[in-house]
Amino acid sequence: MRAPMAEPPVSLNDAQMQAVHHLSGPSLVLAGAGSGKTRVIVHKIARLLQSGIEPRHIAAITFTNKAAAEMRERAKALVGARAAKDLAISTFHSLGVRMLRSDGEKVGLKPQFSILDSDDVLGVLRDAGGCSDNALARRWQWTISLWKNQGLDSAGAEAAAASDDERVAARVMRVYEQRLAAFQAVDFDDLIGLPLRLLQRDDEARAKWQQQFHHILVDEVQDTNAVQYELLKALVEHPDDRRHGLFTAVGDDDQSIYGWRGATIDNLKRLPQDFPKLKLIALEQNYRSTGHILRAANRVIAGNPKLFEKTLWSALGDGEPVRVIECDGEEHEAERAVARIQALRSQGDQVRFSDFAILYRANHQARVFEQKLRAAQIPYKVSGGQSFFDRAEIKDLCAWLRLLVNQDDDPAFLRAVVAPKRGIGAQTLASLGDFAGQWKTSLFEALFSPLLSGALGSKALGSLHEFGRYVNDLEHRARHTLGAEDAKALLLGWLKDIGYEQHLRDGEDSDKLASARWNNVLDFVDWVARRCGGEITQDGGRFESDKLSVLQVAQTISVIISLAERGDDTDTVTLSTLHAAKGLEWAHVQLASVNEGLLPFKVEDDGLEAEALVQRLEEERRLMYVGITRARHTLVVSTLRRRKRGRETVAGVPSRFIAEMKLDEGGAKEDPRERLKRVRAELAARSQLTLAAQAKAASLE
Repeated sequence: MRAPMAEPPVSLNDAQMQAVHHLSGPSLVLAGAGSGKTRVIVHKIARLLQSGIEPRHIAAITFTNKAAAEMRERAKALVGARAAKDLAISTFHSLGVRMLRSDGEKVGLKPQFSILDSDDVLGVLRDAGGCSDNALARRWQWTISLWKNQGLDSAGAEAAAASDDERVAARVMRVYEQRLAAFQAVDFDDLIGLPLRLLQRDDEARAKWQQQFHHILVDEVQDTNAVQYELLKALVEHPDDRRHGLFTAVGDDDQSIYGWRGATIDNLKRLPQDFPKLKLIALEQNYRSTGHILRAANRVIAGNPKLFEKTLWSALGDGEPVRVIECDGEEHEAERAVARIQALRSQGDQVRFSDFAILYRANHQARVFEQKLRAAQIPYKVSGGQSFFDRAEIKDLCAWLRLLVNQDDDPAFLRAVVAPKRGIGAQTLASLGDFAGQWKTSLFEALFSPLLSGALGSKALGSLHEFGRYVNDLEHRARHTLGAEDAKALLLGWLKDIGYEQHLRDGEDSDKLASARWNNVLDFVDWVARRCGGEITQDGGRFESDKLSVLQVAQTISVIISLAERGDDTDTVTLSTLHAAKGLEWAHVQLASVNEGLLPFKVEDDGLEAEALVQRLEEERRLMYVGITRARHTLVVSTLRRRKRGRETVAGVPSRFIAEMKLDEGGAKEDPRERLKRVRAELAARSQLTLAAQAKAASLE
């Protein structure tokens, strides 16, 4: 979640002014982290309008729908709704759709072509390769996408294939291309590649689209792949010298972190070569972070070769020193993260949960933080990965509990009745839905109607009645089951009754994956049971809390889940991968598990050649830099003495990036008095929790 940003300057600084007012040729705005790049883009749009360019002739291209929507809103606030309405603010893919809907017939597409999503593509690839192995088809999908992002078709891929696996993938790609052409369909990569082919092969279409856009602004240009760069180039290489190269590229070579999906920092190197008149403008003043944080970031990124010189600085003062903490393992790390949140929150109401983010390298690292935050009843959301509550098995169980609470909840009914399957198929549910619609009743109420026998056969009706009776019986037992111990017994008995563990194992090819999903279910059972109260163990003692029924707890689950799923305005701690955190900021950030093998991520384990290894390490260093520069006020970097690697526990080696921060230089060491103050605050927070539990226990005696 994005915390409110420190107030940008009322007026633009000198570098920002240069970027906004340069209209006569191409420019590259090197926008350091927190330097106000979106502000520059929207002010440049206003300046272009002021110069006489009509809104429909200005394009601003970014990478996500969310970023495009934010840019449009900020432009609307600056230039007014009427002008903003006609601006061509979009993602690369949306621009590609627009071009293909208009001129796709010139590359063999009808105007109403279909766009396949990832799952659709997987099905076509399985068919094209004659295989039923999803994992193999996924590998083909990934490889073909990378080839397309490099501008290769199947013929080019066959020539470039360097292994037997790649040669097989290239042959599958050839059949895949034929299938898409027959289906009149495209995948997401085609939304960039086909518009480029259109411009390269059709003079009339190229002239039309070059005439359409008089100035193009591209955000996050360091994240473009080879095909996106060529598309930009084709759009701005106007034959008229007065219109040639009229673009503003905004980006930061130090934040190029998407090489694994085809983005290449080489595009930044090419810009000055392809456009010799390119004006370079560096935005170095950071309006987000304090001096200590920026110095740590600058020192880390100094380990990479520089494409363009740039050093971030801040007028916000030094602030608190960056802290490095050693933790015994993942659980200890998560406990310390929770204690830090509680300690800072105890200092005043002005500190919100939404001020905190815990950032990590890989999705699997979220789980232990989720467990500890749930145990402390701290609301959180997972960004860039799958939340505990988003997992299919947890959604199944929540659907059952929602149905116990509200039997008119049709979406919950439709999920619970097939989780697991019980001989109730799509046709039966469709007939039940028609009947419920005709009589204006819920699906659950409809299944007990004496008139339903006229719409369904006896076997289907019997299966529905059996499900309905079980739900009613479970609701009765959930209403009268109190306390954690009895709640856990009820929930485990329910899962056994419906055969849910076997349902998971039947649905997975991998026993390991099925076991992991069943462990998620058991975690959920423990979590619900704990919320039912009774005698619990906490902070080394046993305490008694109010007992709640399973049904009472079920009534609160929807609220908890909706809190986890709500938008950016909720007061929740953010758990996020470093990649997903790019572009966001928080007052208080913890970079978790900054160890060799995690960050940097297994750089020596993949058998890479020397040059590729160097490039991988440089990208991992940029990822560390991105993580550091997400923090506004405080930054904690945690490292593990021992960490899990698969099923093993191994010695943890602190990341080389910690040493590169050089926190012992320039007065960045933590003042011992401040450290004592912080430790006291953390101890006070723990003590308050213990005293509260003891007071509650005493009141119940």
